Amino acid sequence: MLGLQYFRFEELWTPMFLFGMAAIVILYFYLIGPWREKHAPAAPAATALQKVLFVSAAVLLYMAHGGPLNLLGHLMFTFHMVNMSISYLIVPPMVLLGVPGFVWRKMFSAAYWKKFRLLMHPIITIVLFNMLFSIYHVPLVHDYVMTHFTVHRLYYFVLLITSFMMWWQIACPVPEWNKLTDLKRMAYVFANGILLTPACALIIFASKSMYGTYSDPNVWVTAMGYCISGDPSRLLQSFNGPQFFNLMDVVEDQQLGGIIMKLVQELMYGIILAYIFKQWFKKEHTEDELPNTNPNTGTV
Repeated sequence: MLGLQYFRFEELWTPMFLFGMAAIVILYFYLIGPWREKHAPAAPAATALQKVLFVSAAVLLYMAHGGPLNLLGHLMFTFHMVNMSISYLIVPPMVLLGVPGFVWRKMFSAAYWKKFRLLMHPIITIVLFNMLFSIYHVPLVHDYVMTHFTVHRLYYFVLLITSFMMWWQIACPVPEWNKLTDLKRMAYVFANGILLTPACALIIFASKSMYGTYSDPNVWVTAMGYCISGDPSRLLQSFNGPQFFNLMDVVEDQQLGGIIMKLVQELMYGIILAYIFKQWFKKEHTEDELPNTNPNTGTV
C-alpha cells in the first residue's frame, strides 16, 4: 500500500545497522550484568523497567534510521517527522532512564569531561538543540542535508547528541549531577515546548510545498540514493517521483508531518512533566511526614 513492495530486503531493513544496534543491546546487558558484578557489585541492579526502556529505545532507533520507517521517511514527509520525533523526543529520555546510574558515573566521572562542563549548562543545551532542530527545517537547509550524505550523517549525529544533552537536564539519571530542582525542570520542559513551536507552526500553516525532497523528482531521487542500492535514477524510469508513493497531497502530507511532530512533543513533555511532578510531590510529602528533631522549635 505504501509502495514498500518495490524495494529490496536490504533497502528496507539495512542489515548492517541492525547488527550494530544488536551489538549495542548485547553490550548493555553485559554492562548491567557481568561487568557490574565485577566492577560495581554494590551498585543497584537494573530494574525490569529499565531493561524494557533501553531495548525499546534501541528498536525504535533502528526502525527510524535503518528499518522501513527510514525508507518511508524519504517517500513521505509525514514519516520523516515520525522519525524525527522518535529519534530526538522519544529515544533520548528512554535511554537516559533505561541505563542505570552506575554506568553513567563510570562513563563521565573522568576529569577529561570537565572540559565540556560549560556545554552542559541548561541554557546552552536547550538553545543548542532547539536551534539545530529549527534550522534543519528551513527548506534550503533541509534539502541540502537530505541530498549530501556526509552532511546528512554528521547533522543527524550532532542533533542526536544535543538532544541527549537537552534531555539530560530533564531526566538526569545521576541524582547528584542534576543541576535543576523539580520546579526548574518543569519550567525547562515548558521552555522547550515554546522554543520548538515556531518550527512546527512554520510547517503546519504553510500553504505550499516547502521541501524539494518531497515535491521535486530530481531532488527526491538524489536523496533516495542514500537508502537504496544501485543507480537511483531507475526510480524515475518506473515512477514519476515521490507523489507516486504519497497517500495524500504534498501540502497535506507536509502539514500532517508538522502536526504529528507537535503532538508527539506535547505527549512526551506531558509524560515527563507528570513524572517530575510525581517525584516532587513525593519528596515534599515525605519531608512533611518526617519528625521534627529540633527541641527548640517554637521557642524564642
